[in-house]
Amino acid sequence: MSKVSITQSDRILERLARTGSQGPSDISVVTSPGARASTFPAIIKSHYSYNYYNVCMVELRYPGSEPDEVGAQIQAVNLAESFSQTGSLANGTYVLMSKIGKKNVFYAKV
Repeated sequence: MSKVSITQSDRILERLARTGSQGPSDISVVTSPGARASTFPAIIKSHYSYNYYNVCMVELRYPGSEPDEVGAQIQAVNLAESFSQTGSLANGTYVLMSKIGKKNVFYAKV
């Protein structure tokens, strides 16, 4: 074995030791002309795990009125919080949520 292949093998083993055999999970977003952003208002119903929350979409009807909940609860990720710590966003907080790939995400600082 050459010195180069040993070094490459060491790097691969080191990466696997850090990330596990599952490897990192990447998400790609592709937009094209005519594509629309799927962003909608939602309300935080409860904390699920780490930076995941149970949310419900809301419909804004009239200025000054309470938004109406629409549909069932779904899970969404708060990108403003660390994925390795428990989230601390309060229930009842309104957020703008986006669907990116198969994930529902929002960005709300605590």
